[in-house]
Amino acid sequence: MEICLGLAFQLNNMIEKAIEADYPGIQKVWELSVKATHDFLPDEYFERIRSMFPNFLPVVDLYVYRNPDTTIAGFLGVADHKIEMLFIHPDQRGMGIGRRFIEFALKDLKAYKVDVNEQNKQAVDFYIRMGFEIVGRTDTDGLGEPYPLLEMQIPSASNNHLTQQ
Repeated sequence: MEICLGLAFQLNNMIEKAIEADYPGIQKVWELSVKATHDFLPDEYFERIRSMFPNFLPVVDLYVYRNPDTTIAGFLGVADHKIEMLFIHPDQRGMGIGRRFIEFALKDLKAYKVDVNEQNKQAVDFYIRMGFEIVGRTDTDGLGEPYPLLEMQIPSASNNHLTQQ
């Protein structure tokens, strides 16, 4: 029991607001994570997004999860009560960081929506495990390319439950 409480305490204390000096570490995590999970994206499209990525960071509320050595293991970006970015370093996946970010996003930031690439089955399954439901679908991604997005959100009944915990 002490180990579980200790881990929960550590996870809670390692999420913090990102600063501009974190951007290079965030970009590195994004690149590694996308390469590991978005195998459906052609290299040239990845490079296009990669060149635009730094412009996206200042327009979201950005949070990082730091390892004990202060390196960034993952990050979360939220805007208008919607999760816009959630990426975990591939070597850190399965350690509860994504779950902690979702809990933080739901309880502290009141972010109950997310769009997920339909072809990213791992992400879709993760959000379903976290309580999100598919409520819509687009034929293209945010740049108009043929990578459908699933619109997902926490059902309103769950919102009330989560905010009362």
